Amino acid sequence: MPIFAVHYVYTDATAAARLENRPEHRAWLNNLVDQGTILTSGPYPDGTGALILFRAESLQFVTDLLPQDPFAKLGLIEDKRAVEWLPVMGVFSEE
Repeated sequence: MPIFAVHYVYTDATAAARLENRPEHRAWLNNLVDQGTILTSGPYPDGTGALILFRAESLQFVTDLLPQDPFAKLGLIEDKRAVEWLPVMGVFSEE
């Protein structure tokens, strides 16, 4: 099944609101981890965004899920990019 990389872009203007709403955001992510839809997720250390790796049937499935993220509902994501990713080695590859 394909893997999709979703890159969130954050700004300093939403930092306080993201901190306040992080438990709901992470609960949403953890639910998708438990379902096997999300492989891993985490913020960039410099606070500029985050990366989420999805395993899903299609990019459309992923893009349909993203508006359900509490951060998205609250307008805390400045921008996002979702692309199919093809790992050729390592833990996520299908060797």
